[in-house]
Amino acid sequence: MTSLSALFLCLAALMAVLDWVAVAKDSAVLEYVSKPSATAALLLTAAMLDVSQNASWLWLLAALVLCLAGDVFLMLPRDAFIPGLASFALAQILFTVSFATSGVSGGRLVVGLIIAIPTSGLLARRFVDAIKKSGHGELVVPVVVYMVVISAMAVGSIAAGSVVAIAGAVLFMASDSLIAESRFVGTQRWHGVGIMVTYHLALTGLVLGLL
Repeated sequence: MTSLSALFLCLAALMAVLDWVAVAKDSAVLEYVSKPSATAALLLTAAMLDVSQNASWLWLLAALVLCLAGDVFLMLPRDAFIPGLASFALAQILFTVSFATSGVSGGRLVVGLIIAIPTSGLLARRFVDAIKKSGHGELVVPVVVYMVVISAMAVGSIAAGSVVAIAGAVLFMASDSLIAESRFVGTQRWHGVGIMVTYHLALTGLVLGLL
């Protein structure tokens, strides 16, 4: 890790903690500053890492750019859930491509499929049932598509074999599951902070998985 990447990683950690505080205290102004800043700092961390600047690295950078766009959409005062979902769905696809171009193992791929398919199936069923009951049937297809692509990302991380990246992928699924739980099933006071803590740790794992 270079000195610049370490500096940006520390900045990302600071901005992430400030965002957790913003969410806990419902401070929109602090969130508008800290939330995109944390993701941007992680993007710069990845850009400055002392790693091969190959296709896998480039795809991951592109995925982080889309995560930054998704952050902005989801924190807007108006409901921009679909654009945010689309941004993150594309990000998951690019993360998957990044894993695929880094070299994968067929055996680990099978393990990933065995773990991810039943897990994502159970979650999708829970959220789809809740969406239908809420009267927002138009969201079923986008949510199911998103579940498919994030599951593919998790499988890709297992196939690639980086323990840190796998942890990041699992935390990403946890964060997005909390968003769906809060939005469609029922919200708890801790959901907001839980979503952001798991999200920031997820991105950190995916970035440091490059090492």
